[in-house]
Amino acid sequence: MDATQRPQDVVTVDVHAAKGLIASGHRYLDVRTAEEFNKSHVDNALNVPFMFKTDEGRVKNPEFLSKVASICNKDDYLVVGCNSGGRSLRACVDLLDAGFEHVTNMEGGYSAWVDSGFAGDKPAEELKTFCKFRP
Repeated sequence: MDATQRPQDVVTVDVHAAKGLIASGHRYLDVRTAEEFNKSHVDNALNVPFMFKTDEGRVKNPEFLSKVASICNKDDYLVVGCNSGGRSLRACVDLLDAGFEHVTNMEGGYSAWVDSGFAGDKPAEELKTFCKFRP
C-alpha cells in the first residue's frame, strides 16, 4: 500500500451492483448506528457503527477498525453501506488504510436499497431512517 487512501480512491457501486456482489458472496458491512440497523437492514448484514450519536453530535467510533477486524478478514470481500452513502465512504477509506483489500462502497446507502425495492413490501417510512440531508 503506497499512501493514505482518499475518498476518490474508493470503488463505489450502485445498489443493483451491490446486490449482485452480495449474492455472489461478498459480506455486507452496515456502518449505521445500532438503532438504524435494528429498524431494518440488508439480510445477513454485519453491523459495526462508524459513528455514534452523542450529546455533542456524531463522533467517530474509536473501536470501528478493531471491531471489523474481529469479525472480518482483511482479504474478505466487503460491501459497505450506511444510510445515504457518506459514512460508508469514510469507513471504506479507513478500512483500506487499515489493510482491508477488497472494500466496495454502496452508493446511496440503505435508503437507495429500500427505494429500489430490495427491502420487501413494507412502506419505506417503516424501513428507512430519514436524515436532514436527504429527502
